[in-house]
Amino acid sequence: MLNKKKEILLAGLAFLAICALAAYGEQHMEGSGVLVWYSIVPPVLAVTLAIATHRLLLSLGLAVAVGIVLSSIRIASASIGDWFTSVFSQTASVATSVVDSFNLLIILFIVLILSTISVVIVSGGIQGIIRWLSRFAKGARSTQFVTVLMGFAVFIDDYANTMIVGSAMRPATDQKRISREKLAYLVDSTTAPIAGLAVVSTWIGYEVGLFNEVANSLSIQQDGYSMFFDAIGFRFYCLMTIIFVLANALSGIDFGAMRKAEIRVRETGAVIGEDAKLMSSRAFTTLKSASSASVHPLSAVIPIGSLLGVMLIGFWIDGGGKGFVLSPSAWREALSNANNLKILAIASGSGFLLSLFCAKLVSRISFSEIGCAVISGLKGSLLPTAVLVLAWSLKAVCDQLSTGDFLGATVEGMVSPLWFPALLFIVASLTSFATGTSWGTMAILIPTAIPIAYALDGDSYGLTTVISLGAVLDGSIFGDHCSPISDTTIMSSIASECDPIHHVRTQLPYSLTVAGLALICGYIPAALGVSSFVGIGAAGVLIVLLFYVVSKFGANRRAMP
Repeated sequence: MLNKKKEILLAGLAFLAICALAAYGEQHMEGSGVLVWYSIVPPVLAVTLAIATHRLLLSLGLAVAVGIVLSSIRIASASIGDWFTSVFSQTASVATSVVDSFNLLIILFIVLILSTISVVIVSGGIQGIIRWLSRFAKGARSTQFVTVLMGFAVFIDDYANTMIVGSAMRPATDQKRISREKLAYLVDSTTAPIAGLAVVSTWIGYEVGLFNEVANSLSIQQDGYSMFFDAIGFRFYCLMTIIFVLANALSGIDFGAMRKAEIRVRETGAVIGEDAKLMSSRAFTTLKSASSASVHPLSAVIPIGSLLGVMLIGFWIDGGGKGFVLSPSAWREALSNANNLKILAIASGSGFLLSLFCAKLVSRISFSEIGCAVISGLKGSLLPTAVLVLAWSLKAVCDQLSTGDFLGATVEGMVSPLWFPALLFIVASLTSFATGTSWGTMAILIPTAIPIAYALDGDSYGLTTVISLGAVLDGSIFGDHCSPISDTTIMSSIASECDPIHHVRTQLPYSLTVAGLALICGYIPAALGVSSFVGIGAAGVLIVLLFYVVSKFGANRRAMP
């Protein structure tokens, strides 16, 4: 009880300290009055309250309510009647922004994917895959390595990556006594860091589009694709995350909260903590193969393979793919033009229908068992859908309060070319952590911060500008990677059947370690002219040394088979 009180006290003190710093910063900022310090209150309240209480729905709901009140006060007059009208209009504005085609397609994708996974589990398809994977994943370390490789393989989209890899590997990692927290970390660390780097993915069109806009506004003689490739060598956080997650999986060594979770599962067999609040119904989390099922991996391979196949074909056709189908440039253009979420929804629908056919024709289970599996999948989607809707509502409130613009403006007074990329990485991290969106952070900072970097380069496309491009992209991913209100954090928790707060707590020390290396070995040396390959190599050596040192001082390597 005392520890709980301490957690709440520390969370409250952190909330007050951050608000005080923001209020102080507003006094030294141009445009104060338009950009206000209390714009950071809703996201900071959501994060601190969620960590202190472990109640994500309550925390998000209160944060949204507070945000609506603050945005109403900001635009309302002294009249009480005008204030009530403002509250109503702001609430309607938030609801309208949440219930759009983009978000509805994400919800449809989640519902269909979870229903598909439910049917695949009951039909014995996942059990068949586990039997097949057991040839390669003979122990905990090899199972983790297979999970990472699957994350690398499904690089085309972060949402698809999360749901497919997490759901497919969860039974295997449970069997090998790997904690759900560890599975969520492996899944989350091979989604955005991989999709954000991949030259063919649903991310590149968005990133290149932003680069094209800033290139046109600054008259930079580079197209968006060229700028993307120029920045790849300075994507320190993503590149170092890949090195870190591989070293972690192969070594079987953990530290911090993750180590405690891994020790728990090996000593007690409990893959989740006693106080875990999972992101779906109990009916979904306790699913198992039907006793009458004819266990066969094809009951899972066919639906999941169909999902991936339809997704790729849909991206190509909807994006107007032209030329050689294996050409990276042709795929980049197709992905830039395709309605990616519409294709994901259609692909998940095809996977769902095929899972029903396979359950009946391959696994030979009854229609009543198939129906129960579908209902369990639908029930399992209710809680994550509610959390996502609240997270999107919080983002809408942050947009109304210009939270991202306020955080972005804090970088304008820090103009040293040496420190600018590192500071930009930090500001992007804070913005994406507070707002829970990497794409939104990119959209805010690329148009506002890159012109500053360009000016620091003497109005030329120089080293500071290129490093800053990488800093914005990677800071956006890092903050999103750690944030409990991020959609990818929530979806990783959904797919892994892990408490999202537990996921954040165990992942945060690893993410912070990599972010520190990105600053010390990456952005600061690179701004001094040190080759990025030297920095990445040095970080790789330090990561290996870190796990070696941890193994010598009480790590759990010997407990990891």
